[in-house]
Amino acid sequence: MKIAIIGGTGVYDPRILTGVRELQATTPYGAINVTVGTWQGQEIVFMARHGKGHTVPPHMINYRANMWGLAQLGVERVLTTTAVGSLNPDMKPGDFVLIDQFLDFTKVRQSTYFDGKDGKVVHLDYTEPYCPEVRAAIREAASQNGISINCGGCYVCTEGPRFESKAEILAYRRLGGDLVGMTNVPEVILARELGMCYATISMVTNYAAGISPTPLTHQEVLDVMAANGDQLKSLLMSTLPLIPAQCSCH
Repeated sequence: MKIAIIGGTGVYDPRILTGVRELQATTPYGAINVTVGTWQGQEIVFMARHGKGHTVPPHMINYRANMWGLAQLGVERVLTTTAVGSLNPDMKPGDFVLIDQFLDFTKVRQSTYFDGKDGKVVHLDYTEPYCPEVRAAIREAASQNGISINCGGCYVCTEGPRFESKAEILAYRRLGGDLVGMTNVPEVILARELGMCYATISMVTNYAAGISPTPLTHQEVLDVMAANGDQLKSLLMSTLPLIPAQCSCH
């Protein structure tokens, strides 16, 4: 079983692995660059979602190439991180959240491989979009390491790259959203289409627009991620050996 880590904002460093090597994979949707290394004898694929140096904005990420490339490399489990704003007063800056649902408010992204070109119409079930087996491994790793994590939350994905308006945040909250970010969709959708188990650890970096007492900045996101980066990496790496080889989530 091969596992991939997709590092979001603030999680760029594959030096958590040993014996690392750079690899490029060509897909029908474009080329991807990943780092491959080992952790406790297990091969791990690491991808920086925004590219090296955080150069690719969320609405310009080639999600279809990224996920196809991981599957092409034999990845079966995908563990990701996201930086998020909070709509929920119980989820504070610095908190980890193990999301279990999403609301999709993206606009122009290619979010499926099933475009009918082969004469196939496919409708997949997304009642539980995030793999319960991988989520359980994350919960166990958090418990073993004394790391507090909110087990459940609805991620609202917006198009970006702008932050949201106060009215949008109010609407998302009324619809049941807990967190807001710009990258989890279509990753989670594409992973299911490719048969890969997918789960996300979200790090709350700020309160959302209209809740935060100050204007939103990307710098505060980076600052909170930096302050909690070591704990997040510890949680990621502690999760890896707990991920089961067998899963029935799809």
